[in-house]
Amino acid sequence: MKKFKIEDTVILLIDHQVGTLNFSANRSHEVIISRARALARIAKDLDIPVVLTSSQEELAQGPLIKDMEEILPKQFADRVKRQGITNAWDDQEFKAAVLKAANGRKNVVMAGLTNDVCIVWPSISMQEEGFDVQVVIDGGGSPTEIAEDVARKTWESQGVRTSTISQFVSELIGSWATPEGEKVKPILFEEIYFKLFN
Repeated sequence: MKKFKIEDTVILLIDHQVGTLNFSANRSHEVIISRARALARIAKDLDIPVVLTSSQEELAQGPLIKDMEEILPKQFADRVKRQGITNAWDDQEFKAAVLKAANGRKNVVMAGLTNDVCIVWPSISMQEEGFDVQVVIDGGGSPTEIAEDVARKTWESQGVRTSTISQFVSELIGSWATPEGEKVKPILFEEIYFKLFN
């Protein structure tokens, strides 16, 4: 298994919109938002390129959650507003934005809504084009557990890895005793672990 490192990874946050949150019933909105926030904050603090995208903001999907604008104002302003293309990788503007941000990096981490539509297809497409892709599954959700299970099996059958926020971060950091580990620990505690006990 190829280990993801800070210097060779790009993060894609797909369709974390106020309306698409309502399309996820198998995981709480609070969990999804906390993982998306954690990924955004980690990207910012470790200087990992990140691309945001949304779909049909003027319709039921609604705008991106305000958290993204607060944490990543530039990326929020530069977000790719897709007009209904379900596989974000098929959107030429999104693809160009990702390739520019990645600048040769081949490790892709993605999370978004919903896993059974908006994550399964771009994850497979990027894997087919030579990227190593892992999905932070708890950074998104699906309408049902069955839908998510089928999506996960589909992307895993094509070589895409499934991860959780803690698993991904521990792989990325390697050691909590590093300067990078020291930056990430408070993010995980603030966004995830404190909330588990409060």
